[in-house]
Amino acid sequence: MRSLTCSRSLVSRAAALSWPFALFLYGCIAMQQASAESGPFADLPGTWSGTGMIRLEDKTERIRCQASYRLLGEHDVQLQLKCESDNYKFDLSGDFQADANNQISGRWTEHSRTIGGIAIGVAHRNRLQFHFESSALSGDLLMLTRSRSQSVTIDSFGGGQTIKASITLQRRSH
Repeated sequence: MRSLTCSRSLVSRAAALSWPFALFLYGCIAMQQASAESGPFADLPGTWSGTGMIRLEDKTERIRCQASYRLLGEHDVQLQLKCESDNYKFDLSGDFQADANNQISGRWTEHSRTIGGIAIGVAHRNRLQFHFESSALSGDLLMLTRSRSQSVTIDSFGGGQTIKASITLQRRSH
């Protein structure tokens, strides 16, 4: 009988010791699920502004930008990015969706040139990478978001021009 009592005691201790571990494990799983449920665009919503550089063929100019991002769902975002320098401006908007594997697709419009097309890409942690195309323009856009700061790099070509932009934005409101 003594071994039965000892076994009950061990089981009781094991249960008492495993309870905090089980709670910890549950917390980790819940955090992972909450993170996954937040979607790849969770860090974007709000209004952002900043400056950067734009290179148009053989000259480089300072550029001022404003962006806004609006979540339409966990995996859907609407973006607006307006930038201008002394000699150049663009007004880009788009609607993008991410699937369960964080593959991104959507449509974009560049309003100052009245062109638009499709975009495909991938989201990985705080990095969004797109390739965009239309009949007149194509290129790549990379967004890296860390807390209240975002860097945007755009490489585009078409219509006889090659344009490269590097922009740093700060979140103004959420």
